[in-house]
Amino acid sequence: MEQHKERYSNAFTATLSGILDLFRKQKNVVTINDEDKLTGKNIMITGASSGLGFEAAVQLAKRGGKAYMACRSGIPQKGELVKQLSGSSKVEMLPVDLSDMDSIVKLVNTLKAQQVKLDILVCNAAVVPLKSRKTKQGLEEMFMVNYLATYMLVRLLFENDLMNTGRGEAPRIIFVASESHRNPKDFDWEGFGKYEEFTAGKTVEYYGYYKLLLGTFANELSRRLNPAGKINCSVFALCPGPVNTNIAREAPVVFKPVLKLVFALFFRSPAVAVRPLVYFATSKEVNGKSMDYLFLLSRKEMDEKTTDEKNGQKLWQLSEELLAKHGVVFNKAMVDGAKVQA
Repeated sequence: MEQHKERYSNAFTATLSGILDLFRKQKNVVTINDEDKLTGKNIMITGASSGLGFEAAVQLAKRGGKAYMACRSGIPQKGELVKQLSGSSKVEMLPVDLSDMDSIVKLVNTLKAQQVKLDILVCNAAVVPLKSRKTKQGLEEMFMVNYLATYMLVRLLFENDLMNTGRGEAPRIIFVASESHRNPKDFDWEGFGKYEEFTAGKTVEYYGYYKLLLGTFANELSRRLNPAGKINCSVFALCPGPVNTNIAREAPVVFKPVLKLVFALFFRSPAVAVRPLVYFATSKEVNGKSMDYLFLLSRKEMDEKTTDEKNGQKLWQLSEELLAKHGVVFNKAMVDGAKVQA
């Protein structure tokens, strides 16, 4: 996988770039209105036990939505804390391990059994491991959690009619992306899904590459869900900027004190960084939009590789084929860039 050795090629340059981004003047700033509520809306957030996902659960529950926290850990204490901080009892925790396909199927089956229709899906979960690790199904963990699990979850939700489409306001899917999606020079289609060993020096490069896949999926999903200008489901993506979370918890011990200090001094708190996510979840300004991307609170064009239809179609095909090899087959096919067919 050939990469640009630029802004996000290693942990140091990625951190420095993130800090500099915060001090650059932003244009086209959007606004968040306290009056925009989520009363009666069902919201599921992946990776909601800490960091940005946890703060999203607090803020969206505070606005009246029912927050389903899809997490691997923190059950039930993090859910109880969200209730306290939001002042809402409409919070439920759903166990899921996004590195395990069986666990994702179980999550979807739980929603189906409870007859839950989601109005908002926040795909937030991500990992930054110290080195490569194999999942239960033999895939690389960061590839699975940071990209393929999201593709699989979204497809299964539509497969089981669990997104609240065709019933008034279009549902929204929000991807927590990253400006690091711009760093990869190209796609590695030949190596797609193949397990490769890597160590800490390559982690940031792979993180950016999987954000490229995620952004490409977001654009392709929007095209397929919203044919001929008809908005069946809005798809949004955002980069929250550098956030002071525990995502680098696997960093080498020698670097942890420095990272902790840098994060605390220069990175945004989750309460601040969550604002573009809250905007996409609540704002009436994006009603009827098929796709939108925010960097911090400013609109910005995504990298052209993510918006290229050929790349989107190729990624969709390879993802579907890879999951089929592991027994995950979809009966409802979203094909021809357009339709959801029975």
